[in-house]
Amino acid sequence: MNLEGKTVLITGAGRGIGRGLAVAFARAGCAIAATARSESELTGTAEQVQAQGQRALAIPCDVTDAEAVQAMVEQALEALGPIDILINNAGYAKFEPIHAADPAAWRRTLDVNLTGPFNCIQAVLPSMMARRSGRIINISSLAGLKPYPSQGAYCASKHGLNGLTKVLAMEMREHNIGVHAICPGGLDTKLTQENMPERDKSDWMTPEDVAHAALYLAGLSPRATTDEIVLRRFDSAPLGG
Repeated sequence: MNLEGKTVLITGAGRGIGRGLAVAFARAGCAIAATARSESELTGTAEQVQAQGQRALAIPCDVTDAEAVQAMVEQALEALGPIDILINNAGYAKFEPIHAADPAAWRRTLDVNLTGPFNCIQAVLPSMMARRSGRIINISSLAGLKPYPSQGAYCASKHGLNGLTKVLAMEMREHNIGVHAICPGGLDTKLTQENMPERDKSDWMTPEDVAHAALYLAGLSPRATTDEIVLRRFDSAPLGG
């Protein structure tokens, strides 16, 4: 499917995966509404989108605040028109064993990784349902499919996001709205740099690898769909292997 002229709303778009998604979709001919908490980082993303010759709107927003999300979506609709694709990418993690976990970090992880997508989905669905058109892509993780030590909160949030994705796919089928999850493994991002500073990431995946998968999902034929894409490092074992 040709993505030229589509409008894409991307959360967590200030850096890393979000910025990679924004630039990739701009190259495919899409206008980009980029949101994140950091205005300065969003400005950099918007500049890279505009360098591709596409419209860019940078809207600072905390996805855990439902009212702020609603206002952000209304601003995007007014400036860029109907949102064709929502990509829930904003994420947070603090890796620590469950017995020593910080309750505030637990709440923050679930708020950003699970409630944040819920807030954004609720805000964009009315216009998508009215048009009987749209696509929602949730950036999940292998941590949503298998357990990892010291990642209790992160695993819980991503397992929850995968469940939300599957239920939403069932509910939106009659409205002609596609819903998908991308579950990447080792990615070299600020999140993994902060939580795994000791790991060699020279052969880890990059944000561009996730963007490639998202472009595939966004361009699927209306006759076909896929519930989730699992991305793993090439030298890692197959899931379940």
